[in-house]
Amino acid sequence: MKLGMVGLGKMGANMAERLLLAGHEIVGYDPDVDAVGRVIARGATGAASLDDLVDALPTPRTVWVMVPSGKIVEETLEALRTRLSEGDVVIDGGNSNYRETRSRAKVYEASGLHLLDCGTSGGVWGLREGYSLMIGGPKDIVERHRPIFEALAPAADRGFGHVGPCGAGHFVKMVHNGIEYGMMQAFAEGFGILKKKTDLELDVHQIARIWQHGSVVRSWLLDLTADALESNPELDGIAPYVSDSGEGRWTVAEAIDLDVPAPVITMSLLTRLRSRDSEAYYDRLLAAMRNQFGGHAIRREGDS
Repeated sequence: MKLGMVGLGKMGANMAERLLLAGHEIVGYDPDVDAVGRVIARGATGAASLDDLVDALPTPRTVWVMVPSGKIVEETLEALRTRLSEGDVVIDGGNSNYRETRSRAKVYEASGLHLLDCGTSGGVWGLREGYSLMIGGPKDIVERHRPIFEALAPAADRGFGHVGPCGAGHFVKMVHNGIEYGMMQAFAEGFGILKKKTDLELDVHQIARIWQHGSVVRSWLLDLTADALESNPELDGIAPYVSDSGEGRWTVAEAIDLDVPAPVITMSLLTRLRSRDSEAYYDRLLAAMRNQFGGHAIRREGDS
């Protein structure tokens, strides 16, 4: 199958390579000329513009979009909408908000086009391990593109599936990432407790390796944690600053809208936000309040 790919960052380029290895033909475009050059080196055909990409594809065309969520998705999908023909298909494989995806699908439908949303998990390991794909959109259109999903997934019979109408793929991926926040937080807190118990002289890397086999908490996330602790057990040079890409916030907002209690995911998100406050004004104020009502000592900056 021949398809276009827009957005050739690290993940997009790896997905293109996995498709190429499976025998698909790729026409790739990215505003970064070097990114296009890298996929050409892997066997793809390069496009100098969206117009060139569209012209290079047979009809009905399929274009996979792999760009960061936000304004760039809107701009890219709109630019493609005005260039594509009736019956063509665009797959948004990024982390778009599912509400925006549903609105965009209606605009596409009015233009005679199809929009699929594909929540994609796998990160930098996807090229080797395969990607987990959560796909939303018309079932017949999804089925027509099964060879693409089979090539990207860990195997042809697992790791991907049609989860519902357009928007469902991004919604499921959003909740997936919310769960991921909670799991990561639990591991971080647990290993933090182990590390703090200095009188037992615990080797946290050794413990992580033990848990990898037979334990109910064994997982790929634990495998990655063990690898990180092996290469840098003291986490030297790593700032205590944790970013978020938006899905955790959206998950918490949906939980509130649906009256579903989600305290673990919510607190894991708040912990990430707190990690970014180098001033910690609220902690300073808490100390000041304790001093006011109870006369508790205030630790000054620089005190050990």
